[in-house]
Amino acid sequence: MNEALEYEKYLDAKDLKLIDVLYTTRSVSKTAEVMGQSQPKISTWLKRIREQLKDPLFVRTSEGMTPTPRAEAIVGKARSILEAMLQIIDAPNFDPQTSTRTFRMCIPDGAQTTLLPNMLRTICANSPGIRFEALPLDHNTPRLLESGAADLAFGGFVPEMETGFYEQTLFDQNYVCLVSAEHPRIKEELTLDAFQRESHIAFGYGRSYELIESEMKRFNISRRVRVYLPGVLGVTKIIAATDMITTLPGQIGTILGRSSPAIRLFPCPVPLANVVVKQFWHSRFHLDPGHQWLRRICAEEARRGMENLSVE
Repeated sequence: MNEALEYEKYLDAKDLKLIDVLYTTRSVSKTAEVMGQSQPKISTWLKRIREQLKDPLFVRTSEGMTPTPRAEAIVGKARSILEAMLQIIDAPNFDPQTSTRTFRMCIPDGAQTTLLPNMLRTICANSPGIRFEALPLDHNTPRLLESGAADLAFGGFVPEMETGFYEQTLFDQNYVCLVSAEHPRIKEELTLDAFQRESHIAFGYGRSYELIESEMKRFNISRRVRVYLPGVLGVTKIIAATDMITTLPGQIGTILGRSSPAIRLFPCPVPLANVVVKQFWHSRFHLDPGHQWLRRICAEEARRGMENLSVE
């Protein structure tokens, strides 16, 4: 069968719209006005649709253009199709006050102390239906972002992202060191000699550890690492109970250092390069309204957290 003839059997969106409007107005002239067309053009248009469907569709009566049973059967389906087409064309809507969406972020464990409290305070106060899940920040993070299993990644030591990812710099921070307030040899100052002489606690075996070690080697500094921990949970207890030192990015280090009178906080004596903290997301979700909302909340609260901390 000729493809052009086969195509003529189908109605397009404008045809469905004409049926919908004529069904509502019961008037060719009013339909022409609504659709911005002349009355003769609407009449010609309706004639073509009648021929295609082999049904008059609308019959002139004392009550106007009255739909036939075929038109009654068609109009509901036509409206459903038009609504579906509008949903495809229109930008997706997101209302944080009524949404029940679950957002997932890949974050280091330190962000549970620095970023999440402020983020969740804002979200819970303004978006009661939204749920949140924190995921580990590790080598799986790029795959999770690409698939949509995670929405954002946040941190200063994020796995390498290939093409297709966006990033936004939020702030940078220096390094600080934590020692026991009862340390027998470190009192008013943490010198470079003391830093190299004392035992250290290091975090993880991944990118953060590698970057810090690389920076140390750049200055010909060797740390005597005695304990490796997977995260910062419990480090203040260990520092308070031992003579060891730990080196942390300024934000989490300052918060932990100020949280206990048993801990003393010092600037790191090694002039390490600042940690640049960013958020990352995949280009697939760049224009999603809910995603844009989450990125804005993350950026605002991350920056506000640094402004309120006054890291030295």
